[in-house]
Amino acid sequence: MKSYYIVILAFIWPFLCHGQEGVIFGVVTSGNKTVPFVNVYLKNTLAGTASNENGNFKIDEIKPGSYNFMATAIGYLPYKQPLEIKPGQEIYIAIELIPSPEALDEMVVTGTLKGVQRSESPVPVEVYSPTFLKKNPTASIFEALQNVNGVRPQINCNVCNTGDIHINGLEGPYTLVLIDGMPIVSGLGTVYGLSGIPNSLIQQIEIVKGPASSLYGSEAVGGLINIITKSALEAPDFFADAFATGWGEYNLDVGAKIKLSPKTDMLLGINYFNYDQLIDNNGDNFTDLTLQDRISVFQKWNLKRKDNRILSLAGRFFYEDRWGGELQWTPEYRGGNEIYGESIYTRRWEILGKYQLPVKEQLLLSFSYNDHSQNSVYGDVPYLADQRIGFGQLTWDKKHGIHDLLFGAALRYNYYNDNTTATLTSDEVVIPSLFVQDEIQFAKKHALLLGLRYDFDKRHGSIVTPRSAYRFKITDEDILRINAGTGFRVVNLFTEEHAALTGARDVVVTEALKPEKSFNVNLNYLKKIFADNGTYATIDGSLFYTHFSNAILPDYDTNPNQIIYDNLNGKSISKGLSLNIDIAFPSGFKLLLGATLQDVSQTENGVSQRQILTESYTGTWNLGYTFKNIGLSIDYTGNLYGPMRLPVLGETDPRSDYSPIWSIQNIQFTYSALDNFEFYGGIKNLLDWTPNRGNPFIIARSNDPFDKEVTFDANGKPLATPNNPNGLTFDPSYVYGPNQGIRGFLGIRYRIN
Repeated sequence: MKSYYIVILAFIWPFLCHGQEGVIFGVVTSGNKTVPFVNVYLKNTLAGTASNENGNFKIDEIKPGSYNFMATAIGYLPYKQPLEIKPGQEIYIAIELIPSPEALDEMVVTGTLKGVQRSESPVPVEVYSPTFLKKNPTASIFEALQNVNGVRPQINCNVCNTGDIHINGLEGPYTLVLIDGMPIVSGLGTVYGLSGIPNSLIQQIEIVKGPASSLYGSEAVGGLINIITKSALEAPDFFADAFATGWGEYNLDVGAKIKLSPKTDMLLGINYFNYDQLIDNNGDNFTDLTLQDRISVFQKWNLKRKDNRILSLAGRFFYEDRWGGELQWTPEYRGGNEIYGESIYTRRWEILGKYQLPVKEQLLLSFSYNDHSQNSVYGDVPYLADQRIGFGQLTWDKKHGIHDLLFGAALRYNYYNDNTTATLTSDEVVIPSLFVQDEIQFAKKHALLLGLRYDFDKRHGSIVTPRSAYRFKITDEDILRINAGTGFRVVNLFTEEHAALTGARDVVVTEALKPEKSFNVNLNYLKKIFADNGTYATIDGSLFYTHFSNAILPDYDTNPNQIIYDNLNGKSISKGLSLNIDIAFPSGFKLLLGATLQDVSQTENGVSQRQILTESYTGTWNLGYTFKNIGLSIDYTGNLYGPMRLPVLGETDPRSDYSPIWSIQNIQFTYSALDNFEFYGGIKNLLDWTPNRGNPFIIARSNDPFDKEVTFDANGKPLATPNNPNGLTFDPSYVYGPNQGIRGFLGIRYRIN
């Protein structure tokens, strides 16, 4: 009989135990919407599932015990909650995911030319998503970068308002800008090509600070910015984003995903911007903001192939008509010396693509080509330029044991011609390159990257650029990186130094310029913090040091009527530290703070001085809070810049030698409770700050832009006269910030997924 009961008990025991197991169920939301396909699991166990299309989930058959419950999804901060499961207990959890403007583990490609999780990359890469861009809506990528720590859009001309991007205090020519990894935006394109890329088609922006010439060649001396566009899988079926400002600026982004066949998808994006208001708040009879009318059309084709091999092709056409100058200027004065104006007609087109070869090995062919035509006048000085850049690259991605190898061969074609006396004949060169990279995973927590590139330029001979990177993953939440590398840059002044084209100063090149070279060391530490209450934070700090030889820097000081270029007979050094803190609270409050301290100087003949137009410190912030019950978000963004040395016209110039501490601050309100719609509005430049504060004028001799009333001595130096008591000439190059004051803005977004 006893044996009989034992058999019965053995039979029903699993069912009795099952009844003692726990269950977790619930729903995943973000804001006022459910989130499908979220991974929910108990850490360090096999228990887990994914939320369904309605955001609901259920995990059953959980043994009693203590667990860490996790929920993760791309684009959101991880959710973590400690749980104590009792026998037979059923627990309901309402998970509220917080969108992350800087999600930690995005896939990045810029640092190594391979897709890896950001936390696994031996090269520190900063990533900025469309969520970040929306917190301060702008009409161009150039303006959008103003709230990125260590990155500053520099306006180079008071009249035409063109500019470039500074990274860690280094001038714009040291920054390489890529689109989908291809060097589309360079030379003339750096000045004008950063406008007209529809923000709605951007997947993310990746930024590497420090030389990257071992992978990307010339121009990647100080750092690079890679604008990655969306694929057809990630893009909405239709989107539109339009906004207007109180100054009369109008911007429209419109796009669609079009399925042409079962194997072919096409993305179409159109950006249109218009500003045609004559505003002169500083009273110098010159436009405070350049009038602009531009259109950009972008297409990207994705074709499905066997074995998911890559085939994509993209193209963009850009046209812009911009002018600034005296308020009474009209097109009939273009190129004359009666009324001063700077008028620029720009037309450029670009193509880029990727093709994975149909072989067993991972062979990828990438290519790009752009044609830039510019018809400009700066007062009575014409500047007519054509630039064509072709680029082809073949890479072989090969893994062997602990080695992750990348071999590459590249060919770059540069053509440039203009009407200036400095370019007597067209500049045409083909630069072949070879490079190799080996990422060695010699231990679970340790990775070492070694790279070497060889370029041959017939003007300068062989150029070799090595680099190395080491990553130590102390824990899953602590990562230490050390990077060292070299960079080089072959210079064409007239595609990059806009101040040389204003007609206000003569350009003097004292010698045949040699390529610039740089050496950089960067120490980076990343800390992730997951609090039990759901708070998530990252702390990202870096120490950087860059040494330049053969640096080419403009000399504004020796002669106020000249810009003198030569190779620095000495050294140029950029050093400093930067810190980013990103915190997201379960309440919906988000905080992103950044600060950079830097010292950028040149030493020649034993004398050191700070680099012109370079701040000693900068700060950025982004504070956001979401009222989840009403679908309203508030974002307060801003930046702060320390003093920088400015290009004055000698000792008699009454303008300040140094800029003051200045700040641009913005606030935005976004309402997103309606399906498919977002309404946003706010105020830009809350402090109404402009560079004319504390200065008698910004543009020198704005009343005499052609120097008709200036008297010169035998050496060409201006003399003090009753109507020119300071002995100045016309000069619009004294510029370090935007002339736009406070203004409101309103916008609407519509999206169909």
